[in-house]
Amino acid sequence: MPTHPNPYEKGLERNSANHVPLTPVSLVEWAADVYPDRLALVHGDIRRTWSELRDRSRRLASALARMDVGEGDTVAVMLPNVPAMVEAHYGVPMSRATLNCINVRLDAPTIAFVLAHSEARVLITDREFAGPMAEALRLLPAVQREQGVPERTPYLIDVDDPVYDGPGERLGELEYEDFIAGGDPAHACELVADEWEAIGLNYTSGTTGNPKGVVVHHRGAYLNAVNNVLAWGMPRHSVYLWTLPMFHCNGWCFTWTMAAVAGTHVCLRKVEAQTIFDLIRMHQVTHYCGAPIVHTTLINAPEAMKAGIDWTVKCMVAGAAPPAAMIEGMANMGFEVTHVYGLTETYGPAGFCAKHEDWAALPLADQVERNGRQGVRYQMEHGMTVMDPETMTEVPRDGETMGEVMFRGNIVMKGYLKNPKATAEAFAGGWFHSGDLGVLQADGYVKIKDRSKDIIISGGENISSLEVEDVLYRHPAVLAAAVVAKPDPKWG
Repeated sequence: MPTHPNPYEKGLERNSANHVPLTPVSLVEWAADVYPDRLALVHGDIRRTWSELRDRSRRLASALARMDVGEGDTVAVMLPNVPAMVEAHYGVPMSRATLNCINVRLDAPTIAFVLAHSEARVLITDREFAGPMAEALRLLPAVQREQGVPERTPYLIDVDDPVYDGPGERLGELEYEDFIAGGDPAHACELVADEWEAIGLNYTSGTTGNPKGVVVHHRGAYLNAVNNVLAWGMPRHSVYLWTLPMFHCNGWCFTWTMAAVAGTHVCLRKVEAQTIFDLIRMHQVTHYCGAPIVHTTLINAPEAMKAGIDWTVKCMVAGAAPPAAMIEGMANMGFEVTHVYGLTETYGPAGFCAKHEDWAALPLADQVERNGRQGVRYQMEHGMTVMDPETMTEVPRDGETMGEVMFRGNIVMKGYLKNPKATAEAFAGGWFHSGDLGVLQADGYVKIKDRSKDIIISGGENISSLEVEDVLYRHPAVLAAAVVAKPDPKWG
C-alpha cells in the first residue's frame, strides 16, 4: 500500500451535487417525468398513466406524513396484485417508512405475530382477507404483550377493489381511496438520507419457530430493480403481467423494475389460466414471472385458450429446476423460459441461468440440463458460489463436491429484525449462507442439489430429494413431483 497522500481524495469531497443515495423512488419519478402520458397500470377497467400513478403514490406518502408516519415506522399491507399494492411500493418508501408485505395465505396467529413483531403503525388490507385479519387483530394485544412491544392497534385502511365481488366486510374507518384523497399529489418526497435505510420488511417462514423478518434497504432494491432489466434484457415499455405475488420479496423487485423501463403493470388478482391468456392477448403482455406450478398450469390449459398469441412471451421461473416437459411445453407455446434463483434474503432472484447461444443447437435433454441450473450471479451481485461452510473455501468445479450456496454483495439483506443471533449465523465468515446445498460445475455455474434440511438420509447415505424429483419429471405423464422423507425402521 502506498504511504503518500492520495491526490484523488484531497479537495474532492462527496456532496449533494455528485452523490445521491440510491432509491427506487427515483425510478418512479423518472418514469413520470419522461413518460407522463405512457400507460403505467391496467386493472379491470382502470387505466393509469405514469404521471397519475406517481401522483397517487405521492398522495399516499402525504397522507402517511400527516399521521406522522415516517422513518423507523412500519406500514403493513395485506393485498393481492391490485393498484393499491403497486402504489404502496412507491408511496410508502416516499414517506421513508418501511413497507411490510404480508403473505395473503397466512393464518390469523401468524398475521398477529407479524403485526406485533413489526410494530406496524398502519395496516392496509383488502376486503377479501377480512376474516383472518379480524381474527389476527383480536389476537394482537395478547401477542404484543408476549413479545413485550407496545399494545397498539395499527391504523386500519380497507381496500375495496372494484374487480372483487366476493365476501368480506370493511374493518377500518377509512377506505383506501378516501385515505389518499386527503393527500397532496404535489407532496415533496424526502429522499432517504442514507441508502442503507430500510425499504422493506418481508417475513420468511421456517419449519420450526416463528418467522424471521428480513430487512432490505433502498440501495439493494434499486440495484436489483435494474438487475432485472439487465439479466432479462428487458426493453423499454415492456408489458408485465403480475402472476407473481407482489407480497413475495416485493414481487422480486419488479414493482420498481417496471418504473425503470417505463413499462406497464398488468394487475392480476387471482392466478387462473383463462384470465392469464385473456390478459396476455388483450394487453400484448411481453413478460411475466412465477413458480413452476404457474407455468405447468398454462401448458396444460386447453389449446383454445392459447390461440392468438403470435409473439414471444418471456417468462421467469424460480424454485425447482424446470423439467423437460415444462421447457418443451413453453417452447411449443412460443414462450421463452429463464430460470432464476434467490431467496427473500437476496431480494428475490440474485442469480440466473445465463444462456449461451450454442445451447439452442443441443438435444432437448442437454438444453434441459443446462437451463435447469441455478447459474451465475446477477450483474450487480458481487458473489454467488458454493463453499464448504466449515472452511469457507470454494468447492472444486467438478459437479460432484457438495457445499452450501452463498452470496455476497449489495443485494443481500441488512439482516433479520430483532434477531441478532440469526443474523450473525446467516453472515458467518463474511458470506450469506443460503441453506441450499449445491455443486459448482466446470463452467462455474451453480447447481442446487437440495435444501440442507430436506436431505434424505437412508442407511447413512445422503439422498437428494431434488435429484429423485428430476428423474420423476422426465416421465411424460408426470406434471408435478415432490419427494419427502419418511421414517423407516431399518434405514432410519
